[in-house]
Amino acid sequence: MVSQGPLLRYSISMNGIAPSPLAWDLFDERPILVLIHAFPFDRRMWRRQAEELSESMRILTLDLPGFGESSDVTAQSSLDAWADLVETALGRLIGDEPAVLCGLSMGGYVALRLAARHPERLEALILADTRAGSDSPEGTEARNRAITEVRFNGVAPLAEQLLPVLLSPDADPEAVAFARELILDQEPAAVINALEAMRDRPDSTPVLEEIHVPALVIVGGDDELTPPAEAEAMARRLADAWLVKIPGTGHLSNIEAPVPFNMAIKGFLETL
Repeated sequence: MVSQGPLLRYSISMNGIAPSPLAWDLFDERPILVLIHAFPFDRRMWRRQAEELSESMRILTLDLPGFGESSDVTAQSSLDAWADLVETALGRLIGDEPAVLCGLSMGGYVALRLAARHPERLEALILADTRAGSDSPEGTEARNRAITEVRFNGVAPLAEQLLPVLLSPDADPEAVAFARELILDQEPAAVINALEAMRDRPDSTPVLEEIHVPALVIVGGDDELTPPAEAEAMARRLADAWLVKIPGTGHLSNIEAPVPFNMAIKGFLETL
């Protein structure tokens, strides 16, 4: 039976064990697909995937530290630390069972760090609208400017700067409104921590050649932040990869084009 909502919902602590800085929803009780959200969003960005893909798999949607309903743990503001937190959450939920890991944008950065640090956890990997490389000097400067902006003016100005590059010019107004709503819901401290974590992340390009599980790379054809060329480069380095481009779609391909995005994942999962 397919759940109509989360069967299990965790916020700050899990089963009275240690407090956890992650909040998550776990849908149904089948093989597990873990969806890690983009910056600066939370697990709600995966609503269309949770609804449709739960027909064949359990769906675990996570809030990274400080985002959504997760606690703000400033001492754990590196992507490696976040990858370890995801691994700990999976260990508590499913033991040693491997999972299909899917990350979009910042979520892809976290997924690659988890692949580097906990390769035994992966049954398969899905990288959407993301890149393996670290920030360029220009990218680092852009992160620093964004940190200053958020520190002094809050999240709202950053939202208006990001939306035109996160979504294509022809994006549905409802998709734009949904993305804006999620960004404005985030705490400035969480946004700053994430900007610092992304700015300081290591180059994960060498990790790609160490990944020997099946992989799917998805990219919006009009993605300006992580263009199709980046996706093509990752797919070439992966040992066993599909590459899917979604025409006319920007960086948030799962929000802007949920039907082809979900079809790509379904087709990929059927091959496992």
